[in-house]
Amino acid sequence: MKRRSFLKTAAGAAALATPSVRRAEAQGAPTRNETLLLVQEYGPNSLDMQGIGSAQPVNGVSLNCYDTLIRFKRKEFAEGITVFDRDNYEPGLAESWQVASDGMSATFKLREAKFHSGRPVRAADVKWSMDRAVTIGGFATTQMAAGSLEKPEQFVALDDRTFRIDYLRRDKLTIPNLCVTIPFVIDSETAKANAGGDPLAKDYLKNNVAGSGAFKVESWKPGTETIYIRNEEWASGERPKLRRIIARDIPSPSTRRALIERGDADISYGLPPKDFKDLADGGKVRVAAVPVPNAIWYVALNSALAPFKDVRLRQAVAWAIPYEKIMQAALFGRGTPMWGGPQKIDTVGWPVPSHYSYNLEKAKALVAAATGGAGFSTSLVFDAGSATIAEPMAVLVQEALGAIGIKVELNKVPGANFRGELNKKTAPMVINRFGGWLDYADYFFFWNYHGNNSIFNVASYQDKELDVLIDGARFTQDPAEYATKVKAMLERGMDQIPMVPICQPYHDVAMQKYIGGYHYAPPREPDFRYLTKGA
Repeated sequence: MKRRSFLKTAAGAAALATPSVRRAEAQGAPTRNETLLLVQEYGPNSLDMQGIGSAQPVNGVSLNCYDTLIRFKRKEFAEGITVFDRDNYEPGLAESWQVASDGMSATFKLREAKFHSGRPVRAADVKWSMDRAVTIGGFATTQMAAGSLEKPEQFVALDDRTFRIDYLRRDKLTIPNLCVTIPFVIDSETAKANAGGDPLAKDYLKNNVAGSGAFKVESWKPGTETIYIRNEEWASGERPKLRRIIARDIPSPSTRRALIERGDADISYGLPPKDFKDLADGGKVRVAAVPVPNAIWYVALNSALAPFKDVRLRQAVAWAIPYEKIMQAALFGRGTPMWGGPQKIDTVGWPVPSHYSYNLEKAKALVAAATGGAGFSTSLVFDAGSATIAEPMAVLVQEALGAIGIKVELNKVPGANFRGELNKKTAPMVINRFGGWLDYADYFFFWNYHGNNSIFNVASYQDKELDVLIDGARFTQDPAEYATKVKAMLERGMDQIPMVPICQPYHDVAMQKYIGGYHYAPPREPDFRYLTKGA
């Protein structure tokens, strides 16, 4: 679409807006500098990030259309780019908050704010929203539990503007967990009035936004586009510069790239690494490359089943993977290498490079010791939806393991079925990518290594010694003890190697050079609240 045609379409859409929108835009239709065209592979399959089955882009709806009590502060990453500051927070719907002296509760004073419906935000709405998040099940409830937010009894509306969270235990992740896109505050009266008898209003909220956030959803056509308009009465921050966002779903990456290169779209993400490399090298558009905090591409080895119950075979795979070839052929350099590090770990950060590197002699020796020289056959699963990266990675792994006596059959699973396949816990090998929202090593290990966590523990890893280290790191209040446990946790994870780290990926976003205010938020979806658009 040419820019003149796009602007004509945007102006036409504004003319058809609802009366409330027309009142909000009485100063005229959004100008070119107030309207953004985002092109993306696919958009939200729901408007409710707490809902079971919500896809990744639903985080963007939550981020832009709902408010949380507090949010992460921003810090500068590069010129014109900010990232979230995991250790510092600023007001959202809560204008202030105080953690009790015993560290076992936090009290929040709500600002005067209104939902999109015009209702005032009340502490009863916060409680209903929190109760819903910890009882709805699925990912939302598990994410809340990651910060020890587990029971409705923890949430207390003291009066209309005062809300308290009672802690089950002293957990350093409780406060930062309030900043992610799950504990958002819902207009409970509107939701319940339209719930049709469902106490959690799942169907209504799947198809409608009932928030107080900086943007409203003007229209949503799943598989086609989502149009957002600015909430002129947003009370939880500075009013965004953009007034309308058109997020268009275009499955073809080549089409999205062409739209960006021609200047017919303002911003895009989710392109293959080669496209981002070409765009960055070409210099016509800007590519914001932020290493995804707490994230790795990895090869998981099912340690609950033969043959990878044997740690020697897991280590053999780690020595046989052609890391550099994968980095260039599959990722085109768009990431930070996670191999060739020291065996002794002296950091509490994550991810850190493993001490493994490409060494076929070591790999062959381990396979020979474990199998008597016979080798074995196995299979490797990867996501067809990530095939531009995962497929060349899988082929290179297959080729390298063949050289040490491991014959690997590749199994490409359609993206819609991939998570279900992982949940079966039957695949011997899996190529996957995981990114944790909260940038702590123990948070990553809780999701991926803990024996009680079946959702993301793709390797089915069970290790009581490691569980003790993970839990000890999560709940200790002593920084020195935390550092000791994290280092021991990382070293044991690398030695036992149920997941072989490949690289920390970049979150790449291509945008025109006149776009400013780009902010990287934990859910890795565009944050429209800070974006600006020049001439």
